[in-house]
Amino acid sequence: MRDSFYYFFRKTYNKIMLLLIFLLSLLATLPFFYIAYFVFQKGFSAINWDFFTKIPSGPGIAGGGLANGILGSAVMVGMACLAGLPWGVFLGVFLSEYRFHPLSKLLRFVVDLSVSTPSIVIGIFIYSLLVSFFGFSAYAGAMALMLILIPIIGKSAEEILKMVPNHIREAGLALGLPRWKVILQILIPGTVAMLFSGVILSIARIAGETAPLLFTSLGNQFFSKSLNEPTASLPVQIYEFSKSGFPDLEAMAWGGAFLLISFVFFINFSTRLLIFIRKPSYKNEF
Repeated sequence: MRDSFYYFFRKTYNKIMLLLIFLLSLLATLPFFYIAYFVFQKGFSAINWDFFTKIPSGPGIAGGGLANGILGSAVMVGMACLAGLPWGVFLGVFLSEYRFHPLSKLLRFVVDLSVSTPSIVIGIFIYSLLVSFFGFSAYAGAMALMLILIPIIGKSAEEILKMVPNHIREAGLALGLPRWKVILQILIPGTVAMLFSGVILSIARIAGETAPLLFTSLGNQFFSKSLNEPTASLPVQIYEFSKSGFPDLEAMAWGGAFLLISFVFFINFSTRLLIFIRKPSYKNEF
């Protein structure tokens, strides 16, 4: 009788705690849903064909869009990814697989420091390093985004590779494979879905950065003719138009904010779907 009562108490207590966790999780997500609904309500009406194909028409003039900002952001984020993704993955591999190397502690400290550094500081650093000598440009903006991207990918890649059981590494080494082959042919293929998810989420992280671009690419009301001149970006245009005081520009700023939130939501959803479809090869070993 006592055992059955104790069993009933444990089951009831477990259900109450699960319900409490669910309610607290729901409460934590309410601000996001409220923000998403508010931005959707304000910005969805600004989304049309002109929004993606035309440049801003100017204060008080109906029409126009943010095509130059969308294109500029795509170019700078693309350049940052092409230059930064390999370095970020290599950094994560080194920190995970060569954790006892003399440089590992120093690199891990630098990565942790870089991840916690405000993005505006990185923008000021690139301004003093490049912009003060060569002027505002898409190259400088991409460089700032790349410096934000590398430590984030490195940190996520390190944590993901640490999830691989050690006996899988030892099995590959026992077969006579060099360590670099174990990494390239066993570890990375087995965690490629999670590594890809970390990369995608890192891209979503830098896509909405405003502060570093104010100091590097500056902005442009037109399409840039060269990557070596001031270049428009969507986050900077949202920032500028939101404080303009003109209703038509503020509406486009809300439209840009809605576009950014939709992009981040799509990236997160597709990443979770990818992880669900392609599970790790040794999931049950974790």
